[in-house]
Amino acid sequence: MTTPAPSSRQRWLVPVVAVVLSVTVGAGLLAREIYRRPDQPADETTASSATPSSASSGAPAAAGVVQMTEDARAHPQAGAVRRALETYFSAINERNYPQWQTVVSDERRRTKTAVDWKKDFRSTKDKDILIYRIERGAGQSLRVLVAFTSTQDPQDAPADMRETCLHWRLVLPMVVEDDALRIDTVDPGPSPEHEKC
Repeated sequence: MTTPAPSSRQRWLVPVVAVVLSVTVGAGLLAREIYRRPDQPADETTASSATPSSASSGAPAAAGVVQMTEDARAHPQAGAVRRALETYFSAINERNYPQWQTVVSDERRRTKTAVDWKKDFRSTKDKDILIYRIERGAGQSLRVLVAFTSTQDPQDAPADMRETCLHWRLVLPMVVEDDALRIDTVDPGPSPEHEKC
């Protein structure tokens, strides 16, 4: 006894199911990569450590910690980038302008006096800092895609969003000065991406 030939609809069912399954698995892997919390690296080059001043300041423990995605950790200068950003954000949280000056470029120091800096960051606390990506810029420069959360008095928030808590996403340019990576002035253009917490 012979079995009847499968209908046209049944012949297409297997390839369609295979395609749908492949797309679903791919989307799941992509979502996992985007939304998962990055692991803390174990090696010394990229291990996170708060600066000595942040450890004794009473600032929230997470305030000076910079985390990285696997993609960012894979960059050869990941450790230097992380250390510079930890010092940078720790200085803001502690209102320590001299410390901030140690990790920013000459140009950035020229365009941000101590008086302006203290006014701009007088109530700011930054936390949940995550480096998504480190890319090569012109010459030896780097472009660092970073996200973080800031809390502040609403009067110190951007004029377009007077909120106590904001999520930020921006690109920080970094240049080499005196054989060290320094955070440079932010590229001109539209305001960095931010939204209410």
